[in-house]
Amino acid sequence: MQSLTSALRLWHTVRHLKFVQIVGRVRFRLSRPTPDLRAAPALRSFLGIWCEPAHRRQSLFSPTKFNFLNDERDLSQHGFDDESLPKLWRYNLHYFDDLTAQHARERSEWHRGFIEQWINENSPARGTGWEPYPTSLRIVNWIKWIRAGNEPSERMLNSLAVQTRWLAKRLEWHLLGNHLFINAKALLFAGLFFDGDEARAWCATAQRILRVQIPEQILADGGQFERSPMYHALALEDMLDLTNIMRAYPSVIDASYAATVAARVDGMRRFLAAMCHPDGEVSFFNDSAIGVAPPPTDLDAYAQRLGFPARALLEDGVIHFAESGYIRVQHGSMIAILDVGEIGPSYLPGHAHADTLSMELSINGERILTNSGTGEYGLSAERLRQRGTAAHNTVSIGAADSSEVWSGFRVARRAHPFGLSITESMTESSVEAGGVVRITCAHDGFRWLKGRPRHKRTWVFSLKSVEITDAITWSAGAQPSPSCIDRTPIAHWHCAVLVASSSTVSVSLQPRESSPITLTITGGELALARTTFHPEFGVIRYQPKILAAISGACITTRIVW
Repeated sequence: MQSLTSALRLWHTVRHLKFVQIVGRVRFRLSRPTPDLRAAPALRSFLGIWCEPAHRRQSLFSPTKFNFLNDERDLSQHGFDDESLPKLWRYNLHYFDDLTAQHARERSEWHRGFIEQWINENSPARGTGWEPYPTSLRIVNWIKWIRAGNEPSERMLNSLAVQTRWLAKRLEWHLLGNHLFINAKALLFAGLFFDGDEARAWCATAQRILRVQIPEQILADGGQFERSPMYHALALEDMLDLTNIMRAYPSVIDASYAATVAARVDGMRRFLAAMCHPDGEVSFFNDSAIGVAPPPTDLDAYAQRLGFPARALLEDGVIHFAESGYIRVQHGSMIAILDVGEIGPSYLPGHAHADTLSMELSINGERILTNSGTGEYGLSAERLRQRGTAAHNTVSIGAADSSEVWSGFRVARRAHPFGLSITESMTESSVEAGGVVRITCAHDGFRWLKGRPRHKRTWVFSLKSVEITDAITWSAGAQPSPSCIDRTPIAHWHCAVLVASSSTVSVSLQPRESSPITLTITGGELALARTTFHPEFGVIRYQPKILAAISGACITTRIVW
């Protein structure tokens, strides 16, 4: 029976893949190209303007000491490919992000030594550092470092060329998404940085990929198609970097093509702003964490250095990102972000969480309710828990997730939202009546359970409160009895603030800098639990969680401030 379940799960996963992914995976595994070690081509004449790019956190703290994912290690004790270290940590080591991090100029000699050490200790086409994704990021970061005014050695330039030739043979068609996008970005950077026929071929390949991938990955509403605010911030940085490098070599790239890339930027900036809380950082939907992408404020400053206009402040009201499936409701001191969309592209759900109909909430500038964040990648039980429905502010049924997340980056059966309705009225009379915005949406993610339950959530936002009603509908005669624990629907609320007091129907939440907030439920029984919150990779914080078991057909949660 277990083997049949596993086979069905695998089928529900692979049936969504594109043909190019399947063929690409076979080719990628069977292909054994040899590295091309010829000397680098000549450098292209630099005729344009290079703008200072966005900055990440400092990650290099001595010539050999690195801190990635809030985990400090010494390279002299581990080397570049120590398999005892997490794969993501080793990936970060090979990215060379510190070359453009905060105050990077002060560490330029350390960087020069690190580059030479990498060349000496990473033989072409061997080890983690030569996988296509870290190779792509390293190519871009090395070129940014040179464009910032650092003089490259001949060995560095030759290595750059060898890496680019290798990358051109190892494009990640089997993964698509942000991996293929980064591959193409690196080819474009190298193709513009170098000159000659070889460089022109890299440019041509990059543009062929980007002409397809940009309109596919950057949706009409400005969101990146994997629906992760963190990966959206990374995609915005990519688009700004592409604009930057094309303007640095204006005679090489057709102006109309460069304009089509730049035209996507302002929509992406607006989307990122809408998916952030008042503290200026991203919300925790899908694989999102603080500290991986440059801060949103830094990305906005980068855009303005490139000549994009200052972004207008978001006003009160409802912003519906129809293609991405997110809604931002802002009214007075309250900001709510709702997930009412698909979990991601059907053929690429690797960064998806089972968070359909989840909500994050800020009041008076402070986060009150958040999803539990992303603290790690890999195949652990904790990684699976962080992706599961119960780690988000939505409803689970028994042990089932709304989308069948499994392994580190896989999803089998998926939730599909339906029935979205938005009614907005900002008149004074509607405020006094208690409702200014009403949003309803449902999903079918539990349809494979006995009784084919459906979850419908309705939000009613008013000036000083939000009321959330969760209804579970079952097929005729299938509603479980209260004693049927394995099928009990539970609404989960992850609190970013302390619980001051509680009862079986009410909780008093205590923000750090404002008056208490009351959360009350009707139609169920309330309990408190202790859970973990992961705002960054490698960070574990303990916080309270409210569990509201639904005793009847629906439960209403009312939050008043």
